[in-house]
Amino acid sequence: MSSIKLPHGVRLGIDFGTTNTVVVVLDAKGQPQPARFHFPHHPPTETCRTLLCLWHDEMQPRGASLQEAIGAAAVDAYLEDPAESRLIMSMKSYLAQSSFRQTRLLGQVMTLESLVARFLSCLMRTLDIDPAQVSATVGRPVHFAGVRADDAFGEDRLRAGFAQAGFHHVDVALEPEAAGWHFAQRLTAPATVLVGDFGGGTSDFSILRFDPASGQGATPLGYAGVGIAGDQLDYRIIDNVIAPELGRNTTYRVMGGQPLPVPAEWYAALGRWHRLALMRTPQTLRDMADVARTAAEPQKIQALIDIIEAQQGQALYRAVGQAKRDLSSAQGTTLDYEFGDVRIHRTITRAEFEGWIAPDLARFDEAVQTALERASLPAGAIDRVFLTGGTSFVPAVRALFTRRFGADRVDMGGEFVSVAEGLALMNG
Repeated sequence: MSSIKLPHGVRLGIDFGTTNTVVVVLDAKGQPQPARFHFPHHPPTETCRTLLCLWHDEMQPRGASLQEAIGAAAVDAYLEDPAESRLIMSMKSYLAQSSFRQTRLLGQVMTLESLVARFLSCLMRTLDIDPAQVSATVGRPVHFAGVRADDAFGEDRLRAGFAQAGFHHVDVALEPEAAGWHFAQRLTAPATVLVGDFGGGTSDFSILRFDPASGQGATPLGYAGVGIAGDQLDYRIIDNVIAPELGRNTTYRVMGGQPLPVPAEWYAALGRWHRLALMRTPQTLRDMADVARTAAEPQKIQALIDIIEAQQGQALYRAVGQAKRDLSSAQGTTLDYEFGDVRIHRTITRAEFEGWIAPDLARFDEAVQTALERASLPAGAIDRVFLTGGTSFVPAVRALFTRRFGADRVDMGGEFVSVAEGLALMNG
């Protein structure tokens, strides 16, 4: 894909996600073809991590233009020098937040739109696509993430980011509706479809009416969204398995006084691997070493120090992600992570995991009920259910839908590319 020159006017579907971004090209026969990303030292993939790393080139004057990398290359660049580079992630989560308009990075003031544009420009260069020569349909969630999110404001900033990246022709569509378009290719008769679209930061539930013979696409009937998704389920494992092994529940003493809890902010940082890298400063490491000296379980604090010093966050989260994936097909698994003297081997049963994520499952269930109520439909009026996104693999998530609608009505497929494929098809 990265070596193909596209003719003028080709249509793209772009699923700009909180965690991953997918680009799909509509080929000459009207068929959606996912682009493949090629980053050095990484296997080709149809998803690009929505990450942007910025840094100064030491060989150029300080005021020279910033260097940048995206996706897996952004992770590599950041880990080479976390103190002198900046890793920007979850950009989409802030689009609808009027409180975040600009930030100062590496001596430059940058708006959120300009950061989105930098990512998109680099994305298109990676694929050898000129954004001015294509038409794109871009996805947005039903409700953007964040407290008091302004959805219209979020869409305006999304459009502005694409415009700054050089796109001249952009349509915006709801992501679950796009997933429905993807699924509708399988339909041979009119159907009312509930689409569950589980992303990295948000999960959307939409009820749509499709009539394949009409040629009119989908009629939206009801929507609901919730600001949690796959990342939250990972955090439940971190909070229940990893953090206790690294000293979260231990205590320490100051001047022989009463036991004090270890600083909670150290363990809040475990939720995001890049935040662990930011803790790799002399002052923070000295503070941790001071606590370890009087801690009830000093070896656990030292394990946290070792992981931070060695920049092991990514490896740790890969182990967490693997455990979550294992639990989608097995009743139990062992989370295995070893580094130096750090040994974490914890058996996790699916029942345990489902207990940890129970509050998140309840919020998903409430959102589905809200979508039904807004559509003024009972569960029995739903002909088909289509689930997309990595979280749809979690058995407890699928069970929410089989209980309500019956297993024969629940379908899955194209879990990572279905939204982008639907976006490409919507105006193809």
